[in-house]
Amino acid sequence: QVRLVESGGGLVQAGGSLRLSCAGSGIMFSFDTMGWYRQAPGKQRELVADITRGGTTIYADSVKGRFTISGDSAKRTLYLQMNALKPEDTAVYYCKARLGTKDYWGQGTQVTVSS
Repeated sequence: QVRLVESGGGLVQAGGSLRLSCAGSGIMFSFDTMGWYRQAPGKQRELVADITRGGTTIYADSVKGRFTISGDSAKRTLYLQMNALKPEDTAVYYCKARLGTKDYWGQGTQVTVSS
């Protein structure tokens, strides 16, 4: 059974930093792609950043230059370094992994940025 567990969320002041982690377990092979999504109250879930097994990354325009996605394939762990945080970054952040045609989601971790 595939399981993704996020950690690292919390409360931070605007301008601060947080590092999110997503640990994957239950599979023998690396995921094809992994990504971070977020959902703010009353809004749809949106892509924040994505990384392929080959290392290709994409970012939402709103986080370019501030967030960095990285992964450790041996540990099957995904990271999201978030710098220069803004109140509008407040959301529940979810880790997603794709293996073949199936997507797996973590339970989410709350990030709250105070002004």
